[in-house]
Amino acid sequence: MANRFAGVEKGVTAAAFGAVAIAPSDTVDLAEDVRALTIGLAGIVRYVSSDGITYTTAELPVGTYPMFARRILATGTTAGKITGWI
Repeated sequence: MANRFAGVEKGVTAAAFGAVAIAPSDTVDLAEDVRALTIGLAGIVRYVSSDGITYTTAELPVGTYPMFARRILATGTTAGKITGWI
């Protein structure tokens, strides 16, 4: 898929192109990389960044967090009601 971020403001303070509900998966990438996540149920997020590196957050409270991600992993993710911002 074409990169919507090419040639436009990419910072997390820029307006979002859209949002998508995320079902964590250990094997399937998101249809499009996201640049931020909103979590509706506090917990840990384990994700693969846009450059392919796997990260695990500390326990996060409900809120929105800037993170460029191509996959939200099911294993290790305890946060819920996750929305990705494109």
